[in-house]
Amino acid sequence: MQADTYPDLKLTHPAGGVVSIQIDRPDFRNALNIAVRTQLAKAFVEVVQDPDARAIVLSGAGGSFCGGADLNEMADITAIDMYLRHTETLWASIAACPLPVIAAVDGYALGGGLELAMHADIIVADPAAKLGQPEVRVGVMPGAGGTQRLQRAIGKPRAMLMCLTGAFISGEEAAAMGLVSKLANDGDSLAEATTIATQIALMPPIAVAQIKEVMLAGADAPLPTALMLERKAYQLLFASADQKEGLAAFREKRKPRYHGK
Repeated sequence: MQADTYPDLKLTHPAGGVVSIQIDRPDFRNALNIAVRTQLAKAFVEVVQDPDARAIVLSGAGGSFCGGADLNEMADITAIDMYLRHTETLWASIAACPLPVIAAVDGYALGGGLELAMHADIIVADPAAKLGQPEVRVGVMPGAGGTQRLQRAIGKPRAMLMCLTGAFISGEEAAAMGLVSKLANDGDSLAEATTIATQIALMPPIAVAQIKEVMLAGADAPLPTALMLERKAYQLLFASADQKEGLAAFREKRKPRYHGK
């Protein structure tokens, strides 16, 4: 991955199978302008094409995850200009990522920043992090899934309160609501997210991918349909070499060696 391709991102490999994608605009609280959104979309596509990638850690540099959209880009934009940007196509590569995505949230995750975190499968947060959808305070509203993903995560009453008032909640409050998967110790959100990603990277890749796909696809399906998807995916895994390796390792009392086949 070339640095000049992603001037606003840092892409590293902190552990085997783990790819770290970090937004690197600390002077702007890692705000999402079009350049950053485009780079994120391209980076996710590139990582997915890497046969050795098993999990992605998403974070922000300088003690803040992402302060939201870059409002300087929106000051004089028209509705048609906004429409023609088609930013939904940039978010799609993150939403459709088949690899597990773990967001490490510290500092601010506001507006588009919280929407970005909610695209992840697992959110690890600092207890003092500030999360919110404050768009209403500047005359707009969430536009990248905030009104929909938030209420699915924490329920309509709390999501309405956050979106209609623009109020912030702490990482600790977010965890109590079920918005955050796990609280880290102060300052350790990135390390904890990397630890989780490393654990996932050791698991059989096809099984991991099927779990993610079925959970996301079944979330909005009727229960019988969702159970059918789960059953079919479960049956499919018995055709994988990794399933045979996992069972053999269990019987032989050794660590399994998975290859994604």
